Amino acid sequence: MIAKLRSIPKKRYWDYFILAARFLLAFTFINYGYSKLVDGQFGVSSNDLLIPLKDLPLFKVMWFLFDHEPLKTTVGILQIITGILLLFESTAILGVVFFIPIAANIVLMDVSFMNEGMGQAFARRFAYYFILCFLILWNDRERIKLIWNAMIKKFSIKRKFPIFLYLLLPLFAIILEILPAFPNALYYYVINPEKFSDSLKFLQSLFL
Repeated sequence: MIAKLRSIPKKRYWDYFILAARFLLAFTFINYGYSKLVDGQFGVSSNDLLIPLKDLPLFKVMWFLFDHEPLKTTVGILQIITGILLLFESTAILGVVFFIPIAANIVLMDVSFMNEGMGQAFARRFAYYFILCFLILWNDRERIKLIWNAMIKKFSIKRKFPIFLYLLLPLFAIILEILPAFPNALYYYVINPEKFSDSLKFLQSLFL
């Protein structure tokens, strides 16, 4: 067996290390995600619910809040998707792109709400994971260069519109913000015509 290992090119050792790193990150997130979907993560005991909020550790308050839907299921699904992306070499870059912000949020919450010892332990653990993420990206640096160059080539500081249209952007942003209110108002009028009329009268009284 040792002779076979010696016959393997050094490049293959590095490739296997990257594969192991991807598998570790994938397993960690798939395990976290699955635990959320089967109620193995988040939530507090019935005894904890009887304790006044001010007397509960912040960590348990966080776990109580994060036990609500659709937050828990959404995060769990995202973690599982991230893990699956990391398993395959063709989607590893996308998996790392997903992994880093999700893991960063986990670290921030752990440092903020756990006791100092546990918070620092999780921070060190995820710092190591971030190093592995960097190594995975470094291993795929040629593909990343292609993506980066494709983005830079399309980047231009040349104006596409006249200056006055840029100055009007805040106005158009406000219009875009209130645009969804019209179908909502129409739906409200169909369902509750009397209340809609009362609402219009109230708005008229504010401006007239």
